[in-house]
Amino acid sequence: MSRMLTIAVDFDGTLVENRYPEIGKPIMFAFETLKKLQEEGHLLILWTYRSGEKLEEAVDFCEKKGITFYAINKSYPEEVYEEAISRKILADLFIDDRNINGLPPWGEIYHTLTTAKPEAPKVMKKKKGLLKFLKT
Repeated sequence: MSRMLTIAVDFDGTLVENRYPEIGKPIMFAFETLKKLQEEGHLLILWTYRSGEKLEEAVDFCEKKGITFYAINKSYPEEVYEEAISRKILADLFIDDRNINGLPPWGEIYHTLTTAKPEAPKVMKKKKGLLKFLKT
């Protein structure tokens, strides 16, 4: 994939086993995959239910595993939020254990992100006065 992405990643159940409010064991290949994506230039956002001290514990845990996030529970580092507002953020994609089909293995996530080929552009050609859409 040639385009750099902003990727929002959940913590509990996605990076670590869900043991909230404790921190569970790391999920296999989660941190290795994030490191590789970061090395490739993708921006990572930690997007989690955690707040306050529990959020700080999660951020510290990730930093010890070699991941420093571009932003935490917000779209950009410079944004300032009050605790009571919704934290819907701007990202190209979200990695979360609560997806419709659950959390795929991290190796599969990496493979999907790095081998995805952009869809061929649609080209309009005139044919007998009508526009016909063709894939090139």
